[in-house]
Order: sequence, then structure tokens, then C-alpha cells
Amino acid sequence: MVQLKIDTVHSSISFVVKHMMFAKARGTFGSWSGEINFDPENIASSSVNVTIDATSISTGEPNRDAHLKSPDFFGTETNPNFTFVSTSVEPDGDDFVVHGDFTMNGITKPVDLEVEYNGNGTSPMGTEVYSFSAEAKLNRKDFNVNWNAPVEAGGFLVGDDVKIEIEIEANPV
Repeated sequence: MVQLKIDTVHSSISFVVKHMMFAKARGTFGSWSGEINFDPENIASSSVNVTIDATSISTGEPNRDAHLKSPDFFGTETNPNFTFVSTSVEPDGDDFVVHGDFTMNGITKPVDLEVEYNGNGTSPMGTEVYSFSAEAKLNRKDFNVNWNAPVEAGGFLVGDDVKIEIEIEANPV
């Protein structure tokens, strides 16, 4: 078992959601932290714990970011963090699925991360680095994030399904 601290400078958490029924809006989180217990010999004994500062959301548009922080979406004044705590890890061929509890907007629901282990090696600075890529899909309404507006041509401004994309570099503690 290797205990890893996520290097957030070399990692990212981003999301994609449908906008106006046909386009995609993207965003990232600038402040977060996490730990991984990784056992490449026994993947099922691995675990992960991540805390995301929801107030660090950035979509490239300050007015939209402020709206996302408001009670219409995340309510960051009362729920400033999102968390993910794994409950189990399941091998899936060369990859694995991390089952866990995701908390957003004060509501906790199960979410599965489909994870690819990209390998590990030593950086030019002599630091050991482990790399992972992960994706998840969640329905924002499961977390009481219900705000929307009708679009003149039909449908709604914001899609319900949110795709989470994660790139991780982590170092042994």
C-alpha cells in the first residue's frame, strides 16, 4: 500500500454540462485536496478521499460563477465544500471503478468513478509520481441543484447530466 497526496498543482478537476440543449459549458475547481491509498497488487484495498472548495469554481465568466455559488445552484455560503469518500474499489480489466459517497449542496449520494491508472515514475526533481485519470457522470438534480430556465426553441438552459473529468498526479507521503 502506498499513501499518496494529490499534487493539485499538476492535477485538475473539471466538469462539462449541456448548455441550451446543444452546446457544452465547461468549468474547473481551483482549490481542492485529497489523499489516495493505492495498492497496485490488490486494487480492492485502495481508497480515496477528496475535498473540493466549491467557492473556487471557474467557468471563465465571473457572473456565471457567482450564480453557481448562489443558493440557485451550490449554496456555497452554507455548503462551501464538495467531498468524495470511497466506499470500495472494484477492478475492471486494466482499470478500476471507485465507488464512493459524493456530497454536494449538503446531499450525499453514491457516485462511481471510472479510473485508469496511467503508471508511475520518477520526475527530473527526484520525486516519485503516480498518475490516474477518472470520469464520473452525475445528475445535478439528485443533489437538489434544480435551477433552470426555458429556452425559446424548447428545452432548458442547463442540462441535468454533469460529466466530471479528473486528472491526477500524486506523490508518496
